[in-house]
Amino acid sequence: MKKNNLVWILVYILATTCFAGGMTPPALTPVPEKIECQEGWFTLAAGTRIDTDSASRATGKYLAGQLRKSTGYPFKIGTRKNAGAIAGAILLTTAGASTDLGAEGYELIVATNNIVIRAPGQAGLFYGVQTLLQLLPPEVLADQPVQNVNWTVPCVEIKDQPRFPWRGMMLDVSRHFFTKAEIEKLLDAMALYKLNTFHWHLVDDQGWRIEIKKYPKLTEIGAWRDSVGFGLPTNSTTAYDANGRYGGFYTQADIREIVAYATTRHITIIPEIEMPGHSLAALTAYPQFGCNGGPFTMPLELGIFNGIYDPAKEGTFTFLENILTEVFQLFPGKYIHIGGDEVPKDDWKNSPECQALMQRNGLKNEDELQSWFIRRIEKFASAHGRTIIGWSEILKGGLATNAVVMDWIGGGAEAASAGHDVVMTPHKSCYLCYYPSLDRPPNLRAYRRYLPLNQVYAFEPVPSTLEAQFDSRILGAQASVWTPDIPSFKDVEEMTFPRLCALAEVVWSPASSRNWDDFSRRLNVEYRRLAVCGINYWKDNAMEIGSWKSTQITGQDAPLEWDATQEITAPGRYRLSLNYTEGKNGLKIKWVALLEDGHEIFKDTHVGLTGTRTVKASAWNYFLDLPVFKQGARYTVRASAAGEGGNDSSGVVFLGTQSVKADGGSQ
Repeated sequence: MKKNNLVWILVYILATTCFAGGMTPPALTPVPEKIECQEGWFTLAAGTRIDTDSASRATGKYLAGQLRKSTGYPFKIGTRKNAGAIAGAILLTTAGASTDLGAEGYELIVATNNIVIRAPGQAGLFYGVQTLLQLLPPEVLADQPVQNVNWTVPCVEIKDQPRFPWRGMMLDVSRHFFTKAEIEKLLDAMALYKLNTFHWHLVDDQGWRIEIKKYPKLTEIGAWRDSVGFGLPTNSTTAYDANGRYGGFYTQADIREIVAYATTRHITIIPEIEMPGHSLAALTAYPQFGCNGGPFTMPLELGIFNGIYDPAKEGTFTFLENILTEVFQLFPGKYIHIGGDEVPKDDWKNSPECQALMQRNGLKNEDELQSWFIRRIEKFASAHGRTIIGWSEILKGGLATNAVVMDWIGGGAEAASAGHDVVMTPHKSCYLCYYPSLDRPPNLRAYRRYLPLNQVYAFEPVPSTLEAQFDSRILGAQASVWTPDIPSFKDVEEMTFPRLCALAEVVWSPASSRNWDDFSRRLNVEYRRLAVCGINYWKDNAMEIGSWKSTQITGQDAPLEWDATQEITAPGRYRLSLNYTEGKNGLKIKWVALLEDGHEIFKDTHVGLTGTRTVKASAWNYFLDLPVFKQGARYTVRASAAGEGGNDSSGVVFLGTQSVKADGGSQ
């Protein structure tokens, strides 16, 4: 991955040829490896046809289907044996493609009279189609005909291929269930940005989401719980059955349809079946496979709970192997994810049978017992032609020979140096369940941490400590979306986009071509694409107007004031959010007022808190009404606040006009 500097400089020059020629490059995400802008345009018309070679007909149908929906044109499909395009046509072909492009690369040439996409394989052709769709106006992604749009494509020459083979996203459907249609909508968005791996977190403590015919109680019992949990309001989701239970699951027919849907978009689905921990949903249904025989209950909150599989029982492995056999039949890909993270080992320590097992096998501690457990599962998976993946913790006690490490808390460089493949998803750069902004509006819940868009964009998947000879062991990277605080698919979308667009560029484009200013320019078009696709996305609608420091805070109520003149430019309702960032103590707020030229004109009086404790989002958000805007006036915001238990508290203050609900959330 680490290239000679001269090569990267050359790639960057080629990628910015449009700038050098005085043209603004088209807004493509991820940015191609090489793009040259030409004069002129190709215009789609009612008579435009799509020609393919015989191997590429399915890709041609995919393109025609999307173009028909938005333009209303027929786009007849023909088959051509030679590699030449004809006037007024779009040609998709593998004939004459350069093998240097690899399995996923492509060339795209747009001339004034035709378009040619050429690639060695169908994945590359498909990605060329995604680039072509992005070259068109965003309305091309609409699901119904759009009027009064000039369906023009700028003339360009593009040569493109991905930097990494693994470009992915993980979605947790255990904490909250999302429907088949919602998963397919996410797969469509992934395809648009040339992502090729969907890591599906199907089981965990709070829910089992995949039908296993040999063990029906996994979904009869393990797919449902009594409440939405996690302190969420009951109306934050609709995933209830007729009896009022919360949850859901995918039938095997659902799984097959989703896998087929993903396959047509060149996305591989990696199922995750957690073991030996995070398994309370399974053990609630089948307690005989846990230590002490249960009973077990699915929790409604996160935590490290006792409730792990018992490795001293041979029946445990029969149970898991039978499950995996059915999983293998549903997912044809190479990999199976077995989790392996955050395993609570107290039950193993307190089990005479587990301790005897350790003694018989010469295992020094419970970490080595977990390694023994995973090695046994790895042997079974390998016998069925599969490769296991586990989270960082599978490194403890020794790593199974052919295991792949998914690094979220460290160990990626260590594993790669030892000859193991690694997928990078470090939480500080890739966890899209963290807040996208320091401004935390009431309608959005997330983990307490903060991961802004520019930090995702700055992520480098290859660890700086890794020696160059092991670079190829870094398969790529993925975004991870854990959902305890994200109960609806609209919330998933808002947490995911546009940060997933940034990560898509990280894993596809050459590292040297990354440019934050240019990405920000292109992002304005990306927002239009997302809107046309009906995707709910996060966009900062509030501005930072100030902060507070510990030196300003006492144990008594005292005023804090910030100038808001630049942000208040019209009448309306404004939202002020006080966002704790660090310190041992919280900030207790008594009221917030809006002042015009020093005179109070509105006050929101309710007791609020922002700090180290989890509270409802309404506790740090205040709403201020301005019925009449006075030109030239000085507007300020004043809060009455005191330290909670001390003055060690710091934070930032945002003001915006975003219209949001105030119905809860966690800080």
